[in-house]
Amino acid sequence: MDWGMQNRFNSVFNPESGKTIFYAVDHGYFMGPTTGLGDMHKAIHPIIDYADALMLTRGALRASVDPALRKPVVLRVSSGTSILNQDLLHEGISVGIEEAVRLNAAMVAFSVMIGTESSERDTVLGLSKVIDEAERYGIPTLAVTAVGRGLNRDARYLSLATRMSAELGARMVKTYYCDDFERVTSSSLVPVVIAGGKKIPENDALTMAWRAIQEGAAGVDMGRNIFQSENPVAMMQAVGAIVHKGATVDEAYELYLELKNG
Repeated sequence: MDWGMQNRFNSVFNPESGKTIFYAVDHGYFMGPTTGLGDMHKAIHPIIDYADALMLTRGALRASVDPALRKPVVLRVSSGTSILNQDLLHEGISVGIEEAVRLNAAMVAFSVMIGTESSERDTVLGLSKVIDEAERYGIPTLAVTAVGRGLNRDARYLSLATRMSAELGARMVKTYYCDDFERVTSSSLVPVVIAGGKKIPENDALTMAWRAIQEGAAGVDMGRNIFQSENPVAMMQAVGAIVHKGATVDEAYELYLELKNG
């Protein structure tokens, strides 16, 4: 990596733990004002203070984030369909690399749909084009392994999607946690972070984060399990205790309850 690429890549990691927590609030680009993201400024601040990077769209960044923010930005650069479309996440490039440069993005994020008849080829080629352009400017690409309807989120599938994304040149991959997750991380060529997915009980989300870290994840990328929590700030700190401080699930959940009720 050139210096600029190394600097941007390293900026998303906690220097003490070597791990990362992405706070994902990019859901509106296909879901609209989903629960917890109606007021974007409230959804972001002060929760982002306890994360390592902020993942969002350019519109939300411009409208809702103070330019004095010192956290690195992971910019969503793909879109194409909404939650109303049966062909969900048939995405293409929606943000050019010059825009990412103007917005001082530390990383760009693009979704690929491995295994779907209608969009696999388009999204794989789209990812490749984004990587080509981003590499030219020294910006790392995060490949997001989205899962289409009817596809299993198992280790065989996720290791395939993760390895393909890395082979195409992604510097990091975001994928789902699954049983035998170590198979996914051990066969990847680049760091892997897990997606939080749909909202689940806080203790379950903390358990998933803990297991992922134990099985080789470089961090977590959580959205709904943070901003839809009863206390998002407390939940983000509890996740941080697991990712950065080696806390157990019980310790992290106890911290969450203390912060929530205190």
